[in-house]
Amino acid sequence: MPRSLVKVYVHFVWATWDRLPLIVPAWEYRLYACLAAKCAELGCDLDTVGGIEDHIHALVRLHPSVAVAQAAKELKGASSHFTSHELAMGKFFKWQGTYGAFSVSESDLDMIRNYIRGQKEHHASGDVKLILERCLDLDPDS
Repeated sequence: MPRSLVKVYVHFVWATWDRLPLIVPAWEYRLYACLAAKCAELGCDLDTVGGIEDHIHALVRLHPSVAVAQAAKELKGASSHFTSHELAMGKFFKWQGTYGAFSVSESDLDMIRNYIRGQKEHHASGDVKLILERCLDLDPDS
């Protein structure tokens, strides 16, 4: 029986509360592993993840039954809970209520992957893509 072929890639971006530097480099790997586990649970694929101390970028291939808003809610929720209860116990940690989600064509995947992997370098040199970063400055109470 034929199966549907769905290749929907979304580049998610979300920030810490008030853009505070809450993401500690020492536990980035575990935070990213949490995101990968949540994606797998949803039937999605976490293709690439990266960030700096105040925000995260994640390239996700969505499962056909998972909406963009659901993926964002689940990823932010699982990672916030994991960080608050495992990584930063007893310390303040919270994501902003907003997020950015950008569709990515297959022809642009390598460019987006490189951009996400190079977050620390891009921000250190000021070589950031404003359209991908601007969404982080939205009202955190939204």
